[in-house]
Amino acid sequence: MDYFERAKLASHKLKIATTEQKNNALEQIAKAIQSNKSLILKSNEKDMEIAKANGVTNMLDRLLLTEQRIDGIVSDIYKVIALSDPIGETIEQWTTDNGLLIKKTRIPFGEIGVVYESRPNVTVDVSVLCIKTGNVCLLKGGKDAKYTNETLVEIIRNAISGIIEQDSVILLPSEREWVNKMITARGYVDVVIPRGSKGLINAVVENAKVPVIETGAGVCHIYVDKTADINLALKVLVNAKVQRPSVCNSVETLLVDKAIADEFLPLAKAELEKYGVILRGDDSVKSISVQPLLQDGYYTEYDSLNISVKVVDGLEQAVSHILKYGTGHSETIITSDNDLAEKFMNSLDSACVYVNASTRFTDGGCFGFGAELGISTQKLHARGPLGLKEMTSYHYKIFGNGQVRK
Repeated sequence: MDYFERAKLASHKLKIATTEQKNNALEQIAKAIQSNKSLILKSNEKDMEIAKANGVTNMLDRLLLTEQRIDGIVSDIYKVIALSDPIGETIEQWTTDNGLLIKKTRIPFGEIGVVYESRPNVTVDVSVLCIKTGNVCLLKGGKDAKYTNETLVEIIRNAISGIIEQDSVILLPSEREWVNKMITARGYVDVVIPRGSKGLINAVVENAKVPVIETGAGVCHIYVDKTADINLALKVLVNAKVQRPSVCNSVETLLVDKAIADEFLPLAKAELEKYGVILRGDDSVKSISVQPLLQDGYYTEYDSLNISVKVVDGLEQAVSHILKYGTGHSETIITSDNDLAEKFMNSLDSACVYVNASTRFTDGGCFGFGAELGISTQKLHARGPLGLKEMTSYHYKIFGNGQVRK
């Protein structure tokens, strides 16, 4: 029996599992990961050594697991356990004129396929969220995290054995051909969610024969308005760029109102360069020296300690720039003008729009979701961090007492 048939069979049983069974399975996963920490770190060390030998540099942080990061993964599992189970929830209900009681009720998707690169924490996040929502997950991780993923999935499957179906979590082989097999498995995979580079996401979207929830690349922007508190702006900018530059919610472009550019840009450059950030810009940036933009210009998602810089003539030009070059992920404005902030937020259709805060908060854990399946940048079904409710569909339950249609 192949992977997809096994997933289908497991789905029939998992979707009727009780909340108690699912939470028990999650608790056992948390305990097993904690008790097998050294084994996980050993496997991750092997993946890291291979990546370094292959010349990988900017993705190493995504691949790396530490004791602290594993503790964070375990903590997130307990947060998911504490969240309400959305399955079976009545979204709305009403009674028709002929007495039919109709309930719109949350149900699992069924089988969710996730294609992702590097980040082994995704293996656990997806497994946990899928189990909680009664969805079987088919995991297609990258070969760069092969050994870590294999270890994590073995730990998870052993932990849930006897509580729910082991095939609630299935790891596909790491070879690239399995991406195509998953995204064309009509009748077996209900939805695919790609997480990773722009190239990976585009390949899945363009070739899939099953529905896709697109988690877009993160060309995120920070716009510093002329009324901004300079110290606040510097603090947010440094955090949004430096804290973890390899992830999709880090800022890639700094836009500065020309009215404060001469004052702000030298300060911003000095602060960013303390952390090794390279500033890149065009002819609009005159008050500081910057490196040239890369080939893709302001479309570039660096995932590293680089940032694009541009001076703009007010809000409208900033918004126009973001609409042209952004990916619909996360944008923030630093301003003391509440009306301007509201206009900024209403002018953009990005999944997450901030005022006076770092884009680094676009994260399921930060939003109170416990974890996330990804950051959706599309407009159908779900947007922003994909938490429990975003991993469900619905159907209608209709209760009657003999009604027939005339």
